[in-house]
Parts: sequence; C-alpha cells; structure tokens
Amino acid sequence: MKTIRLLKLVGSFAENKDIARDIRIKDIVPALEKEEDITLDFEGVESATQSFIHALISDLIRRYGIEVLDKIIFKNCNDTVKKIISIVADYMQETD
Repeated sequence: MKTIRLLKLVGSFAENKDIARDIRIKDIVPALEKEEDITLDFEGVESATQSFIHALISDLIRRYGIEVLDKIIFKNCNDTVKKIISIVADYMQETD
C-alpha cells in the first residue's frame, strides 16, 4: 500500500494541476503498475479545484478504466473534496 500525503505537496488548497500531474506520473502510475493499492491522504486539504482532481485521476480512468478507483483510497476527504472527486469520476464515466 502506497500512501501519498497531499498536504505537504499541495498545501491546504489543492489547485496546481501541474503538481497533480506530477503526483499521478511519479507516484500513482508506478504504484499501479506494481499492482499496489494507493491511499491519497487529503488530511489538512480544505479544498481542491476540479482541474486539480481532473489532472490527478482522469488519465488513470482513461488508461485503466473506472475500476482503477477501486485501487485508490481517498482518505480524510472533507465533503467539498469528496464532491469534486465524484464530479470528476462521473464525468469520466460519461465520456468513456
């Protein structure tokens, strides 16, 4: 299980999609290729933009299918972050 603590990478407001892309490429994809489960720990992250979450997970869904979300645990998400993750996941299912 790989745990990625986002607060130290993105601060309390996750908005930088370049950082999201880097996390996806450098941390998430290699873990998935090793068939590891991943925990994205949002502790201390008060909010995120839709573009940040999109950059973090949309390419994973495109590449591995919606089932990839079964391998990712979204931990310590407040209601705002949960809603944004749901919006992005739902959007990606519609465009598939």
